[in-house]
Formats: sequence, C-alpha cells, structure tokens
Amino acid sequence: MSYAWLLAAVYVAGIVWCILVSDARPAERVMLALLWPLGPLALVVTVIILLAASVIAYPLVVVPVLTAVAILWWALW
Repeated sequence: MSYAWLLAAVYVAGIVWCILVSDARPAERVMLALLWPLGPLALVVTVIILLAASVIAYPLVVVPVLTAVAILWWALW
C-alpha cells in the first residue's frame, strides 16, 4: 500500500498554507511554500547526528539506542 498520495496532499496543503498565511512578498512566499519540507528534514538530520554523537561520547547510551533501533527495525519489517 502506497502513501504517496497522502504525502503529496500534505505537501500541497503546506504550499497553500505558506502562500496564504505568509506576510512576505510574492516571490518569497513561493520559495517558502516550495521549500517548507526542508525544516522537518533538518530536524530529523540534526537528531540523528546528535544521537550518533551521544553514542560515541557516552557509552551508556549505546544500549538504549541499539534497543530502539532493533525495535524499530522489527516493527517496520
């Protein structure tokens, strides 16, 4: 089952929301509307980097992280 239609609907809703609510000039509104998914993506990348750094810096973090990864792996497959 594909959820591509749901992702497309969320993206289009974000575009409409950014164009209607933003107080920027029209060119900036369009750029903001097209690039809005980069914000959540940046959050995900930042959290992954911080988790990787914590595993290296604090060895006691390894067990919970590996447990979470194993549970997610099992749940998604």
